[in-house]
Amino acid sequence: MTSIIDALGPLFALIALGAVLGAGRFLPAGFWPQLERLVYFVLFPAMLVGTLATAEISRVPVGRLAIVLLGAMAVFALSLWRLRHRLGLEAAAFTSVFQGALRFNTYVGVAGAAALHAGPGATVAAVAVALMVPTVNVICVAGFVAAGTLGRGGLGKSALALMKNPLIIACLLGVGLNLSGVGLPGWSEETVTLVGRAALPLGLLAVGVALRLPALLRLNRGVFAAAGVKLVLMPGLALALAWLLHLDPVSRDVALLFAALPTATSAYILARQLGGDAEMMAAIITGQTLLAMLTLPLWLQLVA
Repeated sequence: MTSIIDALGPLFALIALGAVLGAGRFLPAGFWPQLERLVYFVLFPAMLVGTLATAEISRVPVGRLAIVLLGAMAVFALSLWRLRHRLGLEAAAFTSVFQGALRFNTYVGVAGAAALHAGPGATVAAVAVALMVPTVNVICVAGFVAAGTLGRGGLGKSALALMKNPLIIACLLGVGLNLSGVGLPGWSEETVTLVGRAALPLGLLAVGVALRLPALLRLNRGVFAAAGVKLVLMPGLALALAWLLHLDPVSRDVALLFAALPTATSAYILARQLGGDAEMMAAIITGQTLLAMLTLPLWLQLVA
């Protein structure tokens, strides 16, 4: 396996560059939302389709990988919900903690898996995305509904947005092309590959732009609880399950990586749209992304 620091260092450097560019005036502020939209709706879906359509999925232990990733997610989703009153947070704030503990940054995950294990790592990462993206979206929307921050009209819009999620559609399309034997014929494979190559560097820049250092002034028990679950407890349980189920080294490393990822920057948008505490969500995203620069290498070094 490539040196942990050598593999993750460039990723964190791109995130830092994004933070610098976002804080400066080199590019107009309106450029970055459009860039993130391009990555989310076009580039990253193309990368997922290209990877899944041509991958040897039969070599990935999908069932055991699902138990590790989805099992850990389910355990902490249920635990957080049962312990929500002990946190002493209002419903809106709790939904941000709930998202912060469960969501994961797909850009960092796929880029990290490819950096650690090249093609095989990217394949397992794409399968992990296909398993986790639909699941975490359903769980988080259900959390908003159960917390009472989402009205009936919002529920319908959320269900429609879930069905139109470009990452879910891309995963379904890629797996369908793979299982049908169609793949990506002719020049389509090279075209999709070229488009997808732009997704990760631009996505990492977008992660850096989304960081909001002033939000860290709002540090409270909710922010610390989300960070503790996402960066410590979740990867610990995932690693234990991976060892218990005897995952191969590549699948084990990718499972651990995805379990230890900081929360997704898109969680801030959902918090605003679905009645969550957006400012707390900004603090959770920023704090976890910065802390992950320390915790991710430590977790991966543990199994290196």
